[in-house]
Amino acid sequence: MRPEHGSAHLSQCAQIRINKYPNEFGHFYRLGAIRSSSNHPPAPRRCALRKRLSPWVFGAVVGLCVLGLPGLAGSAGADTPPTERSVADIIPVPVQADADPRANYTLTPDSVIRAEYQAQDVGNYLAGLLRPATGFPIPVVDRYDTSKPGITLELGDAPDRRVGDEGYQLQIARDGITVQADTTDGLFHGVQSLRQLFPAAINKTTVQHQDWVVAGGKVLDYPRFGRRGAMLDVARHFFTPDQVKRYIDQIAMYKVNTLHLHLTDDQGWRIEIKSWPKLAEIGGQTAVNGDPGGYYTQDQYTDIVNYAASRHITVVPEVDMPGHTNAAQASYGELNCDGKPVPPRTDIEVGYSSLCIGSPTTYKFVEDVIRELAALTPGPYLDIGGDEAKSTTPQDYNTFYQKVMPLLSQYDKKIQAWHNIVVAQPPTDAIPEYWDTANTNADVAAAAARGNKILMAPANKAYLDMKYTPDDPLGLHWAGYVEVKDSYDWDPATFLQGVSENQIAGVEAPIWSETLRTSADIEYQAFPRLAGLAEIGWSPQSTHNWDSYRDRLAKQGLIWAALGINFYRSPQVDWK
Repeated sequence: MRPEHGSAHLSQCAQIRINKYPNEFGHFYRLGAIRSSSNHPPAPRRCALRKRLSPWVFGAVVGLCVLGLPGLAGSAGADTPPTERSVADIIPVPVQADADPRANYTLTPDSVIRAEYQAQDVGNYLAGLLRPATGFPIPVVDRYDTSKPGITLELGDAPDRRVGDEGYQLQIARDGITVQADTTDGLFHGVQSLRQLFPAAINKTTVQHQDWVVAGGKVLDYPRFGRRGAMLDVARHFFTPDQVKRYIDQIAMYKVNTLHLHLTDDQGWRIEIKSWPKLAEIGGQTAVNGDPGGYYTQDQYTDIVNYAASRHITVVPEVDMPGHTNAAQASYGELNCDGKPVPPRTDIEVGYSSLCIGSPTTYKFVEDVIRELAALTPGPYLDIGGDEAKSTTPQDYNTFYQKVMPLLSQYDKKIQAWHNIVVAQPPTDAIPEYWDTANTNADVAAAAARGNKILMAPANKAYLDMKYTPDDPLGLHWAGYVEVKDSYDWDPATFLQGVSENQIAGVEAPIWSETLRTSADIEYQAFPRLAGLAEIGWSPQSTHNWDSYRDRLAKQGLIWAALGINFYRSPQVDWK
């Protein structure tokens, strides 16, 4: 499109190709703009002609007169195409976001992604997000190839040093988009923010014929807490590798950086252990309510771990112990004090199982599991459970962990566990996860005082399997009914007496699967609440505001709908 010079405040003329003749006064025609190398936005699709026009050699060209037509004036102050979003709408809300509606960028068939070698994976990921709905080729080219407009990923060049290892800076201007970060983690998080600034239809998997206008402005962003996790229970009900990967893609959108996989429980054992094959052969065959079981081979588990890493997420596998072990004890009688296998259990009761604390076989079993799982897991943490061991005496509980905890360092791993483990005084690099609803716990506060960083996941705030309301068909309610506002309106730094901000590792959103059988079930329980918990973990407390969040959340619904996510449409939110 070739703009004519003139005042931006008067009728503005542009040359437009017309493909139908004769042109009649007062009739509407679909117009196609003559594209230029500049990043001008497309013209309107319908316009009333004021007179009959004669064709030029290359096609009829009309002097289109529209008051305030965006992007056509030669003036630098001309408006740019409108967009349905703003940088202020991002979830998690950034540290700083300065919107500039005059700087909206339009993605075109000529757009490219520029990335240096170390950032190529992030560039290819972004291209994979943008190609299906646009139908544009969007090649990933060398960072210094400036022959075409587009999106630049700059690694190691973030001007503001506060971005750290996971933060980023983002600038959207009329002539291009730049994401700057010191690490590929930061670039990936910047891409997730950028993704939210496109029209929601960018998330569809088929070509959508529309303009791809990105909200203009600048963003400076970095996380409040280093750990922002989601836990998925695959033990009560089994979820296939593809279902786990789908959830990984969803949590990555909100800068979650850890996936805690609850691999074992009373109702099922979900990971192949080659030195104890019956764990999978027997323990892997059951699930709650007699539903089909399943387990991951070690190759499948490795594939999940690698897929998560491609989304900049670290997997923390959990093998629960000394309780929640019925599936293991049904597989091997020698894990019971009487030497006999117990019957499988498919109910949802807790607290009845315990490994035989005095048996040497128990510790051979635990070490073998830790050894094999550590070899498969590149992340620094393994989770060794510790919750609801109601059939283990306090003395036996302490004895058990004094023998088990050193095994992790032996295999170059650190301890994560439910907060109950603090009574065994784990090493100070262990992360206890607080899951209770109470605002006081002297043992946890004492652990924090000793130097342990606490992972906050109070059930009445962070458990995604809690029902929203009494009428919900899915979920449990032992910790209460947790609507969207309930899940969002809390501060990890003030929730637990004696545990302050600098003693917190981060926030985790667990989802237990006693009542969940499908990906749609997981999504209904997780969304919208997961987005709010991710914001609590990422964004500064000074930005925390329910009214602002509710408005931003309403727009996320358009994204989830485009992605086919089965989210709960809370009446607390005015969904778009």
